[in-house]
Amino acid sequence: MAVVLLNKSSAPSLGHLGLQPSIPICCLCWKLLPTMLGLAVLGLSLAALLDLGMGASLCLSQQFKAQGDYILGGLFPLGSTEESTLYQRTQPNSILCTRFSPLGLYLAMAMKMAVEEINNGSALLPGLRLGYDLFDTCSEPVVTMKPSLMFLAKVGSQSIAAYCNYTQYQPRVLAVIGPHSSELALITGKFFSFFLMPQVSYSASMDRLSDREAFPSFFRTVPNDRVQLEAVVTLLQNFRWNWVAALGSDDDYGREGLSILSGLANTRGICIAHEALVPLYGSTDQQLSKVLDMLQQANQSKVHVVVLFASARAVYSLFSYSIRHSLSPKVWVASESWLTSDLVMTLPNVARVGTVLGFLQRGALLPEFSHYVETRLALAADPTFCASLNAELDLEEHVMGQRCPQCDSIMLQNLSSGLLQNLSAGQLHHQIFATYAAVYSVAQALHTTLRCNVSSCPTSQPVQPWQLLENMYNMSFRARDLSLQFDSKGNVEMEYDLKMWVWQGPTPALHTVGTFNGTLQLQYSKMHWPDNQMPVSQCSRQCKDGQVRRVKGFHSCCYDCVDCKAGSYRKRPDDLTCTPCNLDQWSPEKSTSCLPRRSRFLAWGEPVVLSLLLLLCLVLGLAMAALGLFVHHWDSPLVQASGGSLFCFGLVCLGLFCLSVLLFPGWPHPASCFAQQPLAHLPLTGCLSTLFLKAAETFVESELPLSWANWLCSYLRGPWAWLAVLLAILVEAALCAWYLIAFPPKVVRDWRALPTEVLEHCRMRSWVSLGLVHLTNAILAFLCFLGTFLVQSQPGRYNQARGLTFAMLAYFITWVSFVPLLANVHVAYQPAVQMGAILLCAMGILVTFYLPKCYVLLWLPKLNTQEFFLGGIPKEAADGSNSGRGATQEHNE
Repeated sequence: MAVVLLNKSSAPSLGHLGLQPSIPICCLCWKLLPTMLGLAVLGLSLAALLDLGMGASLCLSQQFKAQGDYILGGLFPLGSTEESTLYQRTQPNSILCTRFSPLGLYLAMAMKMAVEEINNGSALLPGLRLGYDLFDTCSEPVVTMKPSLMFLAKVGSQSIAAYCNYTQYQPRVLAVIGPHSSELALITGKFFSFFLMPQVSYSASMDRLSDREAFPSFFRTVPNDRVQLEAVVTLLQNFRWNWVAALGSDDDYGREGLSILSGLANTRGICIAHEALVPLYGSTDQQLSKVLDMLQQANQSKVHVVVLFASARAVYSLFSYSIRHSLSPKVWVASESWLTSDLVMTLPNVARVGTVLGFLQRGALLPEFSHYVETRLALAADPTFCASLNAELDLEEHVMGQRCPQCDSIMLQNLSSGLLQNLSAGQLHHQIFATYAAVYSVAQALHTTLRCNVSSCPTSQPVQPWQLLENMYNMSFRARDLSLQFDSKGNVEMEYDLKMWVWQGPTPALHTVGTFNGTLQLQYSKMHWPDNQMPVSQCSRQCKDGQVRRVKGFHSCCYDCVDCKAGSYRKRPDDLTCTPCNLDQWSPEKSTSCLPRRSRFLAWGEPVVLSLLLLLCLVLGLAMAALGLFVHHWDSPLVQASGGSLFCFGLVCLGLFCLSVLLFPGWPHPASCFAQQPLAHLPLTGCLSTLFLKAAETFVESELPLSWANWLCSYLRGPWAWLAVLLAILVEAALCAWYLIAFPPKVVRDWRALPTEVLEHCRMRSWVSLGLVHLTNAILAFLCFLGTFLVQSQPGRYNQARGLTFAMLAYFITWVSFVPLLANVHVAYQPAVQMGAILLCAMGILVTFYLPKCYVLLWLPKLNTQEFFLGGIPKEAADGSNSGRGATQEHNE
């Protein structure tokens, strides 16, 4: 198994890898190629070192300390311990970390490289050197406390003294890089915050650490969990996975993550059907079985997606138990803490758990990092180099013990089988960069505190940690080609890559399938789903367009779909109620938007209006023909007996009454609304007043003695008759004026009368207003009917009373029918009803009173005599009248 150790010059060329310069390769691939080559060399170097170190000890742990003008402390998970060791601990003695953690070693190397890079450059601290002191946390709080105490010990000693004021207190280190986990950072954060010592973590992401009151000196070069969970919820929303389960590790990290997830999911319409805590590594099967029971319940409730926000050890326990009990595959949305965990990815048969998705923060690539690690590992196997390190006395080891004993005895079997694959796939570069950036943030703060320039640092006096801290709030700094900035809570903003596990061997590879920088961009073509079909995790199917949800039970994601009725629409896909359209809009059933309403009025081109206009032409034509006929026979006894000029005046008024219907169709206008009723009823009053005079004359001639009849008839003819007509018209005009003042009609837009249009019409204020304009005409018609209904016709004379009676009956039938019809017809057709009533009323009067006289003039001229129409009335009375009597009856009536 021995592998030859390669130096820099022996790195494989492009030709060795089968790549020719003539083959087109994307720019990104060329940029990544040095990193991939270096990582391959690193893997070969590791294998060689491991083989060479089978029988010899390395000196890696002795490289975890370097002297300098300013010392930085470092906390890294270089190893881990047996859980039984912690549970059986009865005395506060040292804990032995026996397991080796490759991740911790690489993170420590990233800090070393950053410090050496700063020391070798002149951009930040020219003329000064940073030192470092790195310790193993063993991923345990009880182990982390000892190096933390050592960092806070007074410089030059190994103890912490109690003072009233620590302003001038100078601890051994200026700032601390780490630790890696939120669980440890919660402990060290408060500890270091008491001394206001800056602490920059490269992996602790709990949102609670953003609390400036509890952790005033805590910073980190990774986004906090709230940002990551916002990305997770956006992912669920994008895939329409609104019915999910949520699991968290049974620690502060998992509990807080579930709490944040629950709040974010609730605001985005995502339902958490099941929620549970996963016991940590070493839990009993009974504890894990409760979680498995929950997952089996999830299967029965259509849950196919699980958000697993947990530590790697908790996930290892859960997946091991799930694989053993053959849990059905699911989609697992991973938190960053376990997405790239070698512990989980190398679990036997881990592919059985299903599809894994998760977000990793994006960092700049460090292509020379692999070569740097190669060099440091080569030096660790060099006896001469190790001897030079042994010559330096490390006083801390007398108290702390060896920094990383397991690092000095690395054997091949100590490394996980997937380490080389992880490096070549770039799965650790985001954590390596975060550590690298943490060192640069402290160096930038020190640069500002010491007022350094490109050539020197004018002030090289001792700096207390709290002085450094003052310059770190809202500080901007650069790490490679990325510009980062701490916000007021010590967080940085970084983009996320969406990673998916894709199996290309025994362990999965991470493929980038999307990005998140406040908005989610997905690359669907790169995603691999079971059976090439994206899973569905919904309690109820998506409602169709124009349907809203009617929630069933407790969860808003379980619902029935209900159609939106006409006049309402579904505004958003997750609406629970239909949104009514605005007044100026309408919508059909099952609509997702509203349409603008069109204006509607009684248009000239509508069939009902055209029919009424034809009727108008008929009535008006008959009236004009009758008027012409009467003028042509002006001197005939029939015309003179009917009233002469007064008779023709009534016929003209009847024509004007018909013409008033032209005010009703067309676009409503205030002027037309005001003119409709007065211009319709004033001509009708003129017509009915002439008929009233003729009815009064007929009554007087028939029912009163001859002497009285002659006297009264003299007043019912001539100027007095015209005065009576004028008086009636003035009374009607007064009532119309009252109507216009007290109940003025106006143009209104009725939004509710029609489902899809807005109706524009003249609104009648009340039935009282309608009665006002009809009052005079109704009284005239009633008196006319009353005066002619009981009149006895004289033998051998024309019966004028009968024509007047039928004319008034036509008037009353028309307008009495008009009232209920107007009240019940749709408001859009009320103008047409008024037009019809006017024309039918005019037609009734014309047919029953005027046209019979025309018949006599045209077809019975022999009856057009003075005796037939005037009878026994003295001639002088007849000669003194300009009005005469009507002739509408047939012969022998």
